[in-house]
Amino acid sequence: MSDPMRPRASLRTAVVWEVLKEALDRRVKVTGREALDVLDTGGGSGNFAVPVAALGHRVTVVDPSPNALFALERRAAEAGVAERVHGVQGDVLGLFDVVERGGYDAVLCHGVLEYVEDPAEGVRNAVDALRPEGALSLLAAGLGGAVLSRALAGHFTEARHALSDPAGRWGDGDPVPHRFTAEQLIELVGAAGATAGAVHGVRVFADLVPGVLVDTEPGALDALLKLEAAAAELPAFHAVATQLHVLGEKRG
Repeated sequence: MSDPMRPRASLRTAVVWEVLKEALDRRVKVTGREALDVLDTGGGSGNFAVPVAALGHRVTVVDPSPNALFALERRAAEAGVAERVHGVQGDVLGLFDVVERGGYDAVLCHGVLEYVEDPAEGVRNAVDALRPEGALSLLAAGLGGAVLSRALAGHFTEARHALSDPAGRWGDGDPVPHRFTAEQLIELVGAAGATAGAVHGVRVFADLVPGVLVDTEPGALDALLKLEAAAAELPAFHAVATQLHVLGEKRG
């Protein structure tokens, strides 16, 4: 995933970025502080952290990869936000070994739950890192998108296997350990002490449309972006999205 401000990459990130930016703007108005404290768990090289810092917020990125954190440091420097971005090695299951509990206005947990042994604990830690009424941005792999993708590729048995597998995996060769439905993510958020708000389907069409069409057809990218935005909020499309985004708020 690349910088959400870059046009081609925005097919994968535009919906999440707009929802996140609005949530941060609301927190600024509620708290009266222009600079928020934001935690990005599994934030890697700063795909979201650097743009968030560019809005004027202080961002702490927790990631297990030293290489990703090095790239984060370089990226933040190139964007002129190095003083507002801090990287620390760690993961969401050991979060409070490296960051403060209850110290953040917003927590991003993007592309993390798929890979942790205990997704419920991961969500609990993300919520516990929030201040009361803080915003949780949760992005995880969607079950329906994987089923549709395997079926369209002609792997019908794998598609059916994913439907019945408790973790939403299509087989032993599946590189993704966990996939979720919107209902499962909402349940995880609620059990962790937060209230789930808006749910968006992400990459409903982007992964199915041939890249050559988007890159060569005049106006196709913009039209596809608008289509993704229009479908993202409709529950009917949550069931086939590659990823699901849930915006939560920690209960006060």
